[in-house]
Amino acid sequence: MSVNVQFVTAPGVFDDYRVPLSAALMRHGIEAALALDHAPETVDYIVYAPAGGDVDLSAYTGAKAALGLWAGVETIIANPTLTMPYARMVDGGLTQGMMEWVAGHVLRHHLGMDADICRTDGQWQRHVPPLAGQRRVGVLGLGALGAASAAALAGLGFDVAGWSRRPKATEGVACFTGAVGLTALLARSDILVLLLPLTPATQNVLNAETLALLPHGAVVLNPGRGALIDDAALLAALDAGHIAHATLDTFRVEPLPEDHPFWAHPQVTVTPHIASETRTETAAEVIAENIRRGEAGAPLLHLVDRGAGY
Repeated sequence: MSVNVQFVTAPGVFDDYRVPLSAALMRHGIEAALALDHAPETVDYIVYAPAGGDVDLSAYTGAKAALGLWAGVETIIANPTLTMPYARMVDGGLTQGMMEWVAGHVLRHHLGMDADICRTDGQWQRHVPPLAGQRRVGVLGLGALGAASAAALAGLGFDVAGWSRRPKATEGVACFTGAVGLTALLARSDILVLLLPLTPATQNVLNAETLALLPHGAVVLNPGRGALIDDAALLAALDAGHIAHATLDTFRVEPLPEDHPFWAHPQVTVTPHIASETRTETAAEVIAENIRRGEAGAPLLHLVDRGAGY
C-alpha cells in the first residue's frame, strides 16, 4: 500500500520526523510519501502540529485522519476546518517524561530538599521528613499521563488518590469522581498534581474556593494546562500562607511573560513547559501504527472525542 502523508508543522519538525517515520512505516509494510507540499486533495493523512494559530485544513478533502504530535488538544479541536478524525499524541516517551517530572518534584517537596540545597549559612538544622506512606498525594486527572504518574507515586510508597470525571480504577490509587469526590480528594492532598485536560468544565478548577479545601501548607504542582489554575487566587493563597509552594510547568501565556508575578514570588517554581515532551522516535511509532490502523479499517489509537473536549 502507498499513502501520502502531509506534515502541517514547522519545517524543522518535518526534518526531524522524515527518517524515523519512514522507517516505522516500512516496518508496518506501508509505503509512504512524506512531504510538506503534497497537493491537498491527494493527502491521505496529516501529521499535525501547527506552528502558529489555526491552519485552514478545508482543502484536505480526502484525508482520513489528522495525527497530532501534542498531548493537549483544546486549541487543536477549536479549529472549525479540522473536520476529519483527530488523534492526539500518547507515546511511551511522553508518558515516561511526565512520570519523571511529577515524581521528582513530589520528592523534592516531600523531602524538603530546598532547605539543604539552598543552605549557605553554615547552620546544622536537622529536618527528618515523614516516610512516603505518611504523605498524601492527590492527582487531578487519571488519563494516560495522570494514571501513570499516580501509579508511579504509589510505587514509591506514597498515599495516592486520584480524581477523574468518569469512574476510573488504578491499582494502588484511591479513585474519586464527581463533585463530592473532588472535595474529598482536595481535603486529603498534602501535595496536589494537576493533570486534567483543559475543557470549559476544568478551566479554573483550582480557584479561591477549591484552594481553600486543600490542607494548610499544601503544595501544588501543575504540569497539565496553565488555565486549570486561577493565577490570582493561587497568588493570594500563597501570600496568605495557606499554600506553601507552587511548582508550575504550564501557563496561560507561554513563554511566561517576564513581568508575571510568578517569576519573582519566593514560593513559586517555574519550569519552562518541559514536564512532558514528545520524543521523535517513540512518537513516530505511534503515528505509523495509526496509519496502519487507518489503512486496515481498524479504530485509531487516542482518538479525541470533540464533544468531551479530550
